[in-house]
Amino acid sequence: MKRPSVNITAAERRGRIVLGLAAVVVGLVLLTSVGGAVGAVLEVLLVAAGLDMFVTGALGHCPLYAKLSRATMMA
Repeated sequence: MKRPSVNITAAERRGRIVLGLAAVVVGLVLLTSVGGAVGAVLEVLLVAAGLDMFVTGALGHCPLYAKLSRATMMA
């Protein structure tokens, strides 16, 4: 399996890791005191977004950035 290329800066990687972990922690804390179905769905989405930010920061590769850079090169 080929590892994707790094396409985000070191500072952005650190920021994504920190913010991703914070979103996961806050989402999990909020899930313990959920009041309704809508709140639960929003908190699960917060946890999922935090995990996405953490993983892209840890890998150093953002698939959206890769797609956008190809689109701008074609234009």
